[in-house]
Amino acid sequence: MARIAFPEHGTDADELTRQMADRTDGDIDWRNGRTPLYVFKGSESAAAVGKAAFMQFFTENALGGKRAFHSIGSMERDVIDMGLDLFHAPDGADGHMTTGGSESIFMAVKAARDTHRVRGSRVGTQLNMVLPESAHPAFDKAARSMEIEVRRVPLQDSLRADPEQMAAAADRQTMMMIASAPCFPFGVIDPVAAISEVAVGLDIWLHVDACVGGYLIPFAKEAGEDLPAFDFEVPGVRSISADLHKYGFCPKPASTLFFRDAGDMARGAFDLDVWANGRFVTQTIAGTRPGGAVAGAWAVLNHLGRQGYRDIARDLMANARAYRQGIEALQGYHMFAEPDLTILSFGARDLDIFAVADRLAEDGWLPGRTQDPRGMHLMLSMFHAPARDAYLADLARATEAVRRDGGSSTSKAVY
Repeated sequence: MARIAFPEHGTDADELTRQMADRTDGDIDWRNGRTPLYVFKGSESAAAVGKAAFMQFFTENALGGKRAFHSIGSMERDVIDMGLDLFHAPDGADGHMTTGGSESIFMAVKAARDTHRVRGSRVGTQLNMVLPESAHPAFDKAARSMEIEVRRVPLQDSLRADPEQMAAAADRQTMMMIASAPCFPFGVIDPVAAISEVAVGLDIWLHVDACVGGYLIPFAKEAGEDLPAFDFEVPGVRSISADLHKYGFCPKPASTLFFRDAGDMARGAFDLDVWANGRFVTQTIAGTRPGGAVAGAWAVLNHLGRQGYRDIARDLMANARAYRQGIEALQGYHMFAEPDLTILSFGARDLDIFAVADRLAEDGWLPGRTQDPRGMHLMLSMFHAPARDAYLADLARATEAVRRDGGSSTSKAVY
């Protein structure tokens, strides 16, 4: 592909709008539920409120929330306080916003590493973290950046983390253990309480990755779902990551990271006094952060409140059950695990499910795939409720075609 040159002259705004609209012709029709991830919907009003708040603070920089943009600083404080309340944080807990789950996880790993060093491990000592096979690759990204050994351990038959195997994999240089609520591949909540017992017994930091479920589990429980404790109610949980731009339905990019002890958060910060302008302190990898994301999160949380989130959680769970029922009604399909929330991961016994996925792609769907085991994956929001009948009908047609015509797929599972 030829490289374009920097434009000599500017282009009219209307023409740019037209060109951008033209470029979406090849995009997946996400507004009508044809992508199984990347975008989330709670309600039309929440989306509108979040977008308006983002644009109102489009120019402000959250880096200046303490010095220049006190409005942004106060809204971020409110968002953190609401999260601390939601996650049963004790006195002395604190948190901060980030630009996404990967950054929240990175900063949690850094805080755990630096705390371990304060306790006596020397710089250069090979530290490690113990996590289930289903944990997010963001932990590996952080570990590679900080030269930490990653010890991934096998799952139980239920595809949840195995506390006994995690205990066996740990040693004196284990700086962190991880549980997911839920894990992304299978949509199941790890046994946080049992892992907590292991972590407390071995005096190891336990981080709960609730990037997917943090802003869904509490409200699903309030709506009547029987789900296990995962947050600071569990005594060994030392930090929690939870994405606002997933099931918090806030504008991107917005995540939160919480610590049982504010001292842990302080140790994890970047505190640099190395240049002419003076001391530079951030709780994030990013310096500049969009003020609009902070304002959007603040607006959506206040717009929905507990009742709004409960109502959405109830609808989400009903939608997920309807999808599951429709999928399992097709001969040969089965869930890999008993899903706890709104992620469905399923396989087929008598055909190449990737060949089915290929045919769904031809019909305009973006098929989610899992490579181990080979299957398909749905991360459902309210975008998917109106699309359910169409998805199930196309899945049935694609399945029938593959059974009739045979064939296999060389496609890969890539996110």
